[in-house]
Amino acid sequence: MLEIVWIAAQLLIGFQLVFPLLLLFIRGITRRTRTHIADEASPDYAVIVTAYEQTDQLPEVVQSILTSHYKNFIIYVVADNCDVSNLHFASDQVVLLRPPTVLAGNVRSHFYAINHFIRPHSHLTIIDSDNLVVPDYLTELNVFFRQGFKAVQGVRKAKNMETMLARLDAARDIYYHYYDGRMLFEAGSSATLAGSGMAFTTELYKQCLENLNVSGAGFDKVLQHQIVRRGNRIAFAERAVVYDEKTSGSEQLVNQRARWINTWFKYFSLGFGLIGAGIIRFDWNRFLFGIVLLRPPLFIFLALSVLFMFLDLWIAPLVSLAWIAGLFAFVTGFFIALLNSDTDPEIYSSLQKIPQFISLQMRSLFKANRANKISVATKHNVRKTETDKL
Repeated sequence: MLEIVWIAAQLLIGFQLVFPLLLLFIRGITRRTRTHIADEASPDYAVIVTAYEQTDQLPEVVQSILTSHYKNFIIYVVADNCDVSNLHFASDQVVLLRPPTVLAGNVRSHFYAINHFIRPHSHLTIIDSDNLVVPDYLTELNVFFRQGFKAVQGVRKAKNMETMLARLDAARDIYYHYYDGRMLFEAGSSATLAGSGMAFTTELYKQCLENLNVSGAGFDKVLQHQIVRRGNRIAFAERAVVYDEKTSGSEQLVNQRARWINTWFKYFSLGFGLIGAGIIRFDWNRFLFGIVLLRPPLFIFLALSVLFMFLDLWIAPLVSLAWIAGLFAFVTGFFIALLNSDTDPEIYSSLQKIPQFISLQMRSLFKANRANKISVATKHNVRKTETDKL
């Protein structure tokens, strides 16, 4: 029995190393996207900007949204547990909401905005309080909504890359956007949600989360599962760009990743249900997306791969060669993502510090069980305007 468990564990982790290249192959032979226009109507957007305790960057965030080329929207700024005395927005397209009690949760803030809509918006998009939005963001979302999609994920690019940690954080995002976004969508499944820079029909969002009690981090994990289990695909809009603040300090990284790891352990089992539903219904979207949900965080399966490789040097030397091949396949897939994306040259020079980056995340692993008690939200420090990025 122990031998079976040992072999199964190695196969499961080894699969993660080659999955990116396998996904490239699947995408090459399927390439499923929609091209027909299903709806010529112009979406009416509620742009929901959520802030918790910090408001310093909200003026820049709101200003970047107001420069959008597509004008059919209202911005709802939900300032949860914030001092709003210094917040003044002259535009009649901005509604500032200050909940009377502390919400301390993304979903609660979103529904607080929904319940205070000044008109019945057909669509909503979620933006973080540290994001900057490119002028074509809403226009690019429209492309996919008019093709009949009900959920769309954009791209979150790095707003700051002044530190080594921020650059490595950006490299990680590029990897996930390429495989869990573009490749997964083009392979006929759904892009994973990233927490912000995402948009939905208002009806779908309410159907998915209105009757669920989702607290703490990871609401996007629950939301994407609810969307896919209903038979919808999440489109990937690679030109719908928001600039996102990358983690720049070690302690900030540890606390943030602790929350993310906690959410994976909390929600990864949702993948089993999707795989089962995909098999029963012959639904490729559910099946492939379920496999992705079961995948551990990047640093965990890389660390386990290296551990298995060294253990097999003593137990089964030939198997250790397979681990070397698997790690080489992963590195190849990683660089394919970087080379096929708009990757800043500084990111390449930071890759030599990956072991340090992984060691910090290993620290996060030991904080994961109390992650939601450490901090409710990541503290943001970088102030830039959308013009600075362009």
